Amino acid sequence: MRQIVLDTETTGLEVEQQHRVIEIGCVELFNRRLTGRSFHRYLNPERDIDLGAQQVHGLSREQLSKEPTFAQVHPEFLEFVNDAELIIHNAPFDVAFLNAEFGRLEAARKITDTCRVLDTLALARQMHPGQRNTLDALCKRYSVDNSHREYHGALLDARILAEVYLAMTGGQAKFMLSAESDTARSRARQAAPMRGAEGVRIVVVQASDEEMAAHEHVLALLDKASHGNTVWRSL
Repeated sequence: MRQIVLDTETTGLEVEQQHRVIEIGCVELFNRRLTGRSFHRYLNPERDIDLGAQQVHGLSREQLSKEPTFAQVHPEFLEFVNDAELIIHNAPFDVAFLNAEFGRLEAARKITDTCRVLDTLALARQMHPGQRNTLDALCKRYSVDNSHREYHGALLDARILAEVYLAMTGGQAKFMLSAESDTARSRARQAAPMRGAEGVRIVVVQASDEEMAAHEHVLALLDKASHGNTVWRSL
């Protein structure tokens, strides 16, 4: 399965006010492994950049004045992302801006005509309801190093998001029994002992209904994230 982790930077927050994309950063995953291939372009927005946006990404109109326009790079961009699944944090924002850029071209189309889209913000909200699910918060939750993220940059953020996505959807969970886990110890004491082939005493601890329901919930989230391509479906 080919996936492209994508991020953009823009001149402002409101696509309805004709704000433009000024940076696109993409990294490629194939079968959940980083391939080393990437796509990164700065773009001339042909308009001013809001001060608030400039303080986030550090890019000025003067810096971008000699960069190509979106119209000039879009064939190369489309070739890179064609027929892949796009992984985007807060996807509606980036998709709206990309669709607006496509809409300015004569051969108008939408990014969703070319790619499927997975929103990692929506996925994180399902997995961690009621918690902060910004990219920085997810980095902290999944121990992904983002200490070098002084400014928001599309390629840097795409690389960070790739690590977060892989950790969210495939990281090995750490199963720990705390010293205060009286319930677990109680179930172990009450479990019926069994004898193995060599006479070794085996204690079987059954999962509770609540634990089984939580397990099935996580499996459903992973299955949704992979669009039905999870391993257990083929077993």
